[in-house]
Amino acid sequence: MHIEKNVCDNIINTLLNVPKMTKDHVDARKDLQFLGIRPDLWLDENGRYSQAIFTLSSKGKRTFLTTLKNISVPDGYSSNISRCIDLETLRFSGMLKSHDSHILMEQLLPLAMRSSLPDEVSAILIELCSFFRQLCGKDLKVKYLDKIQNQIVLTLCHMEMIFPPSFFTVMVHLVVHLVEEVKLGGPVHYRWMYPIERYLGHLKSFVRNKAQPEGSIAEGYLMEEILTYCSRYLDDIETRWNQHGRVDDEAFNDTQPRSRVVELFPCVGKPIGASSYYTLTPMEKLQAHRHVLIAL
Repeated sequence: MHIEKNVCDNIINTLLNVPKMTKDHVDARKDLQFLGIRPDLWLDENGRYSQAIFTLSSKGKRTFLTTLKNISVPDGYSSNISRCIDLETLRFSGMLKSHDSHILMEQLLPLAMRSSLPDEVSAILIELCSFFRQLCGKDLKVKYLDKIQNQIVLTLCHMEMIFPPSFFTVMVHLVVHLVEEVKLGGPVHYRWMYPIERYLGHLKSFVRNKAQPEGSIAEGYLMEEILTYCSRYLDDIETRWNQHGRVDDEAFNDTQPRSRVVELFPCVGKPIGASSYYTLTPMEKLQAHRHVLIAL
C-alpha cells in the first residue's frame, strides 16, 4: 500500500516538475554526466539543462490536471480528488492520502497521461499502472503471477531508459518483490490497511480534549455503543438503522415499508427528471466495450 503511494508520488512530482520534490533536478543531471550516459540531458556551460521528454509543459500540465479534476466517480469509490488540484499553480495543492494514490495509480493516471505525454512515456507508465491494478485483483493464479513478474522487470528496464537514476528510489525497487509477497501472503485486499486506517480516523474524531485523547476516545466509543444499542428498540423515529443513505437511489417511497426482500435485492436506482436518449458513435461504442473488458 505504501509502496504504491510512494511510486505514485514520484511519478506525479516528476511529471509536474514540482520544486524540491521532483526526481529530475540539477544533481540528477550531474549524475548522468558523471556516468557518461544520456548526453542530451547533461548540463550546458551555464549550468542549465533542457526539458526532459517526461516533463510536462505548461499546456500539458493544464491538460493533465484538468482531466483529473473533471473525472467523476461513484459515491464512496474514493475521496474528492479534485479538491487537491489547483489549476492556477498547476500542481496538487493538498496532501494525497494512501487510498487517493491507490485510485490515481490504478484507474485515473492512465486516462490523464494519454493526452498529455508522448506515447513512449505514457505507454511505459500505463504498463506500471496496469501492474498494480492486476496485482490488486481478487482472483490471482500462480501462472498469471509469473507472467506479470516477468513483465514488471521489463517495464522497469524501459523506465530506466527514460527517467534519471534518481527516480529509482528503494520504493521503486521494491515493486519487483511485490509478486513474491503476493505468493507468500495471498491476495492484497486481505492484508492492506485501508479499513483499519479508516476506523482509526473514526476513533480520532472522538477526541475533544487533546490533553486526554485516550479518555476522549474511550468515552466517545462507549457513547456510540450505548446509542446504537438503544436505537434498536426505538420505532417511528429516525435512527442510524433506518435513516436514508447519503445517496438514496432506492425506488420505493416513504409509504412503502422497508422489507428484508428489498434489502436483499436492492433496486438499481430511480429516475431523476425527464428521460432522454443519446446515440453513441462507433468510436464511443468501441471505447465503452474496451472499458468493460479492462474493468472485468
